[in-house]
Amino acid sequence: MIRITRPHLADAEARAVAGVLASGFLVQGPTVARFEERVAALTGAPHAVAVSSGTAALHLALLAAGVGPGDDVVTSAFTFPATANVVELVGARPVLVDIDPTTYNLDVAGVEAAVTARTRAIVPVHEFGLMADMEAIGHLASRRGIPVVEDAACALGASQSIGGQRVPAGAAGDLACFSFHPRKSVTTGEGGAITARDAATAGRLRRLRNHGLEPGPDGLDVVEPGFNYRMTELQAALGLAQAERLAWALDERRRLAARYDEALADVAWLQRPHEPKHRTHAWQSYVVLLEDGIDRERLIARLAERGVEAVRGAYAVHRLRFYRERYGYAPGRFPAASAAHDRALALPLWPGMGTDAVEQVAGALVACR
Repeated sequence: MIRITRPHLADAEARAVAGVLASGFLVQGPTVARFEERVAALTGAPHAVAVSSGTAALHLALLAAGVGPGDDVVTSAFTFPATANVVELVGARPVLVDIDPTTYNLDVAGVEAAVTARTRAIVPVHEFGLMADMEAIGHLASRRGIPVVEDAACALGASQSIGGQRVPAGAAGDLACFSFHPRKSVTTGEGGAITARDAATAGRLRRLRNHGLEPGPDGLDVVEPGFNYRMTELQAALGLAQAERLAWALDERRRLAARYDEALADVAWLQRPHEPKHRTHAWQSYVVLLEDGIDRERLIARLAERGVEAVRGAYAVHRLRFYRERYGYAPGRFPAASAAHDRALALPLWPGMGTDAVEQVAGALVACR
């Protein structure tokens, strides 16, 4: 079976984790701080705060941005549910915007139309590893005085040209959130990080991830209610070893994506991924959009019979029961997101997979049509 993903784990990871076990520091030791420094360096952000998951990162980032009850947060109608869920969890309302059907990223004109006096944050999603148009979104947010929180869960290593300068994912917004799930280019099993522009915000994020605790005159004191969103030393050690091979992993993903492009170039019943000029894709996933009328679930089952694991791309938030019932969305409310919800298909893509496997997947896809 050619799996949808397979984390590339080597002896370096085993040695790093063994070193932590031998040290006796399993939590709140020096390895997490080193990993944070590495994430900051990789993203070009002044500060990085490691947490237990990408969802935890989004949750804390919204709190740090001042989002709370009565606020609106403008975000993508097509994403993993965590993006909208954390908005609900801080008491705010997710205001969904449709996507550009060629990139799966936020439609900038839709963002402009969705912003009101209640908008407290804009959360662009860098879907499948391709950054949203952060230059346009940044200009809009700056004019309106609205913080931008990048959902960069899939986008470590992605970048784009902003004002003539190459800006990595994680350095384009006021805050940015990453995931280190096994489908990502750097994995810690579960884990996440938030990048921030200033030390005060980073300090608050560290406090919030650790129950709201800070040193006081009588020992630790709770400054504000927080959470246990800490990353462990074991996770950080794994992440440090993974980060050493990030450049290689990104090159591998780009090479495999290019081979998919070649192998599927003449397949008329699907839309291949699009990488706009001035943006560099991180290729967390290779997602095709099937022609209307193709039964995706049947296709997934037939691919599995041929030894290929394929999965849906992501979710149209307004089609999920909680959001559909809470806000009364009609199924066709966001047509591009709805089309992607029904027809987007992610194909296997992971470092070390090899171009022969790409050929096998492409051949199976055509045969199963």
